[in-house]
Amino acid sequence: MALLPQILHSPHPRLTAAAAASPSPSRAFCRAPRHLHASASRTRGRGRGRLATAAAGASGPGPSSPEPYPPESDDGLVELPLFPLPLVLFPDATHALHIFEYRYRIMMHTVLQTDLRFGIVFAGNSGSAAEVGCVGEVVKHERLADDRFFLICKGQQRFRVARVVRTKPYLVAAVQWLEDRPPAEAPAPGEDAEALAADVETLMRDVIRIANRLNGKPEKEVGDLRRGLFPTPFSFYVGNTFEGAPREQQALLELEDTAARLRRERDTLRNTLNYLTAASAVKDAFPSSPSSG
Repeated sequence: MALLPQILHSPHPRLTAAAAASPSPSRAFCRAPRHLHASASRTRGRGRGRLATAAAGASGPGPSSPEPYPPESDDGLVELPLFPLPLVLFPDATHALHIFEYRYRIMMHTVLQTDLRFGIVFAGNSGSAAEVGCVGEVVKHERLADDRFFLICKGQQRFRVARVVRTKPYLVAAVQWLEDRPPAEAPAPGEDAEALAADVETLMRDVIRIANRLNGKPEKEVGDLRRGLFPTPFSFYVGNTFEGAPREQQALLELEDTAARLRRERDTLRNTLNYLTAASAVKDAFPSSPSSG
């Protein structure tokens, strides 16, 4: 559910295909700024599913699968094939992908023959990819006659790239899993994760209500947004609604503190609500004049 695509501004609100060569291992991931060359494009879809397409690649016969990657290395890291895309995948969120570049078709053959998992990392227009990404598990796929794939993946656990293992025929990295850390100290009253989650849900309701009014939609009661989710998965759900602001989404994905993530989302929603409230006041003060004859 995209709540705020027209409010949360991104430097690149419309992303187009960006074909690029595979990066060298030494330059694939940058720490400052934290963002591998993008070889994909995204088109906006409806709801939580979005369509992302790999950039145009070489045509040819169906690729053969390379050796499956090992599930875990001696140092405790997991080797994971990575797909850089101009979008951010959150745990439990779903994305629809169209795979047609040759190297990513090779990757999908390997993924579908092993554990159905690959990593998605956000890649903007700066020529590098984020170090923190999210595992996508293939939950449904269709292989076409020309060896392209349509698939739906669901976000699983987050990871941080520790090192690049190889870049050909596609990028593989050794990653470590990320989990939110419990607070080191007792939070201040009203600043614990549960209270923050309640605040965020209330703000989301208000944002939806005013946004519907501005867009001329009939007012109706907003349903249960939290749906019984604990604070951590709810914070990921909220982050996934911030479509149109992938860099803000990436910042939320990288946080390892649930309360900090919810606090940042609360601030963003408050700013959005202030903006919408002002826009609504202007609309009420200067209603559109009926068109004449």
